[in-house]
Amino acid sequence: MQMTGVATEPQLAFLPWDIPLEQWPEDVVVALPRGISRHIVRFVRLDGIVYAIKEVEWELAEREYRLLTDLNKRAVPAVEPVAVVRDRVDTDGEDLPAALITRHLQYSLPYRALFSSTLRAETADRLLDALAVLLVQLHLTGFSWNDCSLSNTLFRRDAGAFAAYLVDAETGELHGALTDGQRTYDLETAATNVAGELMDLQAGEKLQHDLDPIVIGVSLRTRYDTLWQEITSPIVFSREDRYPLEARIRRLNELGFDFAELQVMTAQDGEHMTVQPKVVDAGHHSRRLIRLTGLDVEENQARRLLNDLDSYRVKIGLGPEDEEIAAHQWVSERFEGAMAEVPSNLRSRMEPAQMFHEILEHRWFMSEQAGQSVPFLDAVRSYVETVLVAKPDERSVIGSRSGEPGDVTEELRIIVPTDNA
Repeated sequence: MQMTGVATEPQLAFLPWDIPLEQWPEDVVVALPRGISRHIVRFVRLDGIVYAIKEVEWELAEREYRLLTDLNKRAVPAVEPVAVVRDRVDTDGEDLPAALITRHLQYSLPYRALFSSTLRAETADRLLDALAVLLVQLHLTGFSWNDCSLSNTLFRRDAGAFAAYLVDAETGELHGALTDGQRTYDLETAATNVAGELMDLQAGEKLQHDLDPIVIGVSLRTRYDTLWQEITSPIVFSREDRYPLEARIRRLNELGFDFAELQVMTAQDGEHMTVQPKVVDAGHHSRRLIRLTGLDVEENQARRLLNDLDSYRVKIGLGPEDEEIAAHQWVSERFEGAMAEVPSNLRSRMEPAQMFHEILEHRWFMSEQAGQSVPFLDAVRSYVETVLVAKPDERSVIGSRSGEPGDVTEELRIIVPTDNA
């Protein structure tokens, strides 16, 4: 057996690779929700970290490993590749398929696991919005998915919305840039797949009865086109009226994107200018939050936490120039203070940033009912006692992640002799 992967995962080599994945014993695998897959997929936990293992032909496993590695280097939302395994044989010397190993994304769920009951229109809208954002990010990177679907995506809660992550890159292709035809094909495939998956939910009576799967699938294209136009179309403005440029930047920031480069062209009249966005990166709010606080969270969560940070800064009498000082106090007094009020047995119920977002929501409703602002810690304690205790445990792994995403520059190659060698 031969394994190629990151050097921090040697214990993976000693899993029962001489047994077909489907037959791995219960004391090895971890039961977690998983999406529909054409391949056998199992989860294992080693040293507090959960890994997803997929049996697949060697060429496909190696190709997907490299694609996921490239996507992680480009900071695109995708699962993190860990290793590929080849030259597996069973106890009778028969060949077994290769395997791709990835880290399981904490607090993430396949779309089917999000619906223990009927899928509502609002939830479908949020899933499609998240998928459209992911597609735009992939296409800006030059990645053509070619099999975009809800099943090939993992979703994490993000302050009332969802954040989407690519989980299956088997059919993908990475180019310097995509043509309009490549993007169109990807979108048409995505719309068809999404409509089919929603029809499946409809057949199982898990789709709100007045929702049309075809209409929802087609709406993915509309959502995508709107966002793509906002990001890539030229902006025309004059020297006297720069509002169009400022408005576009503000709208893109609200969508979670930043301008990385602007190409300015002056018209022949000398009065008007055209700006062509060259590169646009996602994560405007999350980057600002991690710079100020060190908290690495989803984009909408970051937006909500930054709003609370800005309000806190005003409350303690500091100006914008003292943002970093306010951020330090906010983390220790506000964020960590709230988490300290959560009993240890309830902390794994939800990701801390999502929990803080829900605490802010809970406080707003309490204040609305009381007709006045409710003290922050009172709201925290009320949330823990009345809301959090009833929440299911969304965390699938206990313990912290080790290693940095996409850190595959140092490789470990392990050759394990079999009894037949």
